[in-house]
Amino acid sequence: MAAAICSFQGTLLPSLNHTHKHLPLHSIKKSTTIGKNAHTRGSTHKKTLTKCSIGLGDFIGGDLVKFDLGQWLSDVEEHKALAIYSLHEGGYEGRYLNRLRYQGYQFLSLSARGLGDPETTLTKFHPVCPAHVGKQPIARWYFPPEVDYRLSLLPPNAKGLVVWIIEAKVLSKAELQFLAILPSLRPGVRVIAECGNWRKFMWTPLKEIAGLSATEEQVSK
Repeated sequence: MAAAICSFQGTLLPSLNHTHKHLPLHSIKKSTTIGKNAHTRGSTHKKTLTKCSIGLGDFIGGDLVKFDLGQWLSDVEEHKALAIYSLHEGGYEGRYLNRLRYQGYQFLSLSARGLGDPETTLTKFHPVCPAHVGKQPIARWYFPPEVDYRLSLLPPNAKGLVVWIIEAKVLSKAELQFLAILPSLRPGVRVIAECGNWRKFMWTPLKEIAGLSATEEQVSK
């Protein structure tokens, strides 16, 4: 007769031939009490699987080494105007800015807030009214086009001018369309517009964000 219980140094252990029956997960019920009316209802439990992916950048310093810098440079040269989405904590876009600086580009950094009309500010003589503080007479000063003025000051060995606009998410669709066609109006200009934030640094052609089709871009030229 097979023994149902075996002993090991005086300790009772369950038999290895004994089979335990477990209830399936879908048959487990929980009791929920709502106010004075307590009742039991069945609820289905489903298994959830969580995967954590680890890349090579997690081992060698992903904040310092960016494997898409080559693609970044080629897209800047191909599309000439890009909309970028940086991380909320910031800092990563500086890696891509420095890569353009190493290529010989000069930078014109502007904020979309208070920029006014981009076409007037960047390509035309535009008026600026200084703060009069309530005591001085209201004056109006005229400034040269920002882009044309910076292009005239570029050193001979410079590759071009990058107009880097932060907070471009506040610009209207028409203003983004002008920024998208600005490199066609000024061939030595590249446009980078920060249009929002994302979980990782990414970019896309600015004409796609502005809703500018290829035919409309050709007509603008």
